[in-house]
Amino acid sequence: MTRYIIRRILLLVPVLLGISIVVFAMLRLIPADPAEVMLGERATPEAIARIRESMGLNEPITVQYLRYLESVLRLDLGRSIRTNRPVLQEIGQRLPATIELTLGAMLVACVFGIPAGIVAAYRHNSAFDLATMVTALIGVSMPVFWLGLMLAYVFGFKLKILPPSARLTVGVPLASLPEAWGISESFGATAWGAKAIGFLDFMSGFYVLTSILTTNWQALKDVLSHLVLPSIALGSIPLAIIARMTRSSMLEVLNQDYIRTARAKGLRERNVLLRHALKNGFMPIITVIGLSIGALLGGAILTETIFSWPGLGRLVVDRILARDYPAVQGSVLMIAFMFVIVNLVVDISYAYLDPRIRYE
Repeated sequence: MTRYIIRRILLLVPVLLGISIVVFAMLRLIPADPAEVMLGERATPEAIARIRESMGLNEPITVQYLRYLESVLRLDLGRSIRTNRPVLQEIGQRLPATIELTLGAMLVACVFGIPAGIVAAYRHNSAFDLATMVTALIGVSMPVFWLGLMLAYVFGFKLKILPPSARLTVGVPLASLPEAWGISESFGATAWGAKAIGFLDFMSGFYVLTSILTTNWQALKDVLSHLVLPSIALGSIPLAIIARMTRSSMLEVLNQDYIRTARAKGLRERNVLLRHALKNGFMPIITVIGLSIGALLGGAILTETIFSWPGLGRLVVDRILARDYPAVQGSVLMIAFMFVIVNLVVDISYAYLDPRIRYE
């Protein structure tokens, strides 16, 4: 098993190098001077020259890439043109919101998609099966931005049941983990102390987790209410795909001989479905879930824009409009890296579900 994991990790090296080349080429493929594009049409020659010098655009392209790769390996994604802050710091402030939204969307998709697919396969060609497949087809075809607007309009503005935007209601207190736990700034005087406080500040961006760890139940209720609508909107397409894949996989497994043998032995139908059929047919479902998580991490731009969700997708949109290309490059690189990591986790999970894969 260890050799399999090491082999999969080593295969990530060329993938990550390819991603770094693509992200590096983004800025260089602009059909104009990147410095002039970032500063605008009214930029002075002196300002353009300063930007070109600071970003190393005057160097040969190979030297630029090697310097870019070196800075990425040092976790230095450059500085934002708009705010002059480190790009990694800005990503760290937005990333928890995107991860939290992605997990909420996948929770909705899995909780409703997997049971629906199991029941649809068990009741093959029934009215429930037909209704599930029609609903899944509608879910796949429905644009996320339209569904998000309808959910915000109906439940946020008309019924006023759920908040239509943002992550937390103004006025609801939610202290960061260092503040709630009384960790003083003097603790960060040392290098390790500063890193610990930085890590706690990053974890504080996960509002659900922070509310639980600080026992702030008022904030937890408010955060969850804000999370419902964007999670439903973002999770609609994965829900439909997971339901269809679960149904297809279960139909294939339910016709196998070992399922008939399990039933002939007198096992309860619930155990036959969950312990035998679902376990052996779960690999395609895991593939879909893994790909959906990777896609949602980078594809939540529309949802975050509609619901004013301060995540990584919203950061990309804002910085594209502001022509802040270092921030865009860093965000795209981070999204691609997370997608690769999710795929690695999916590959490792294969080995646990099917031991034969370890010896291939």
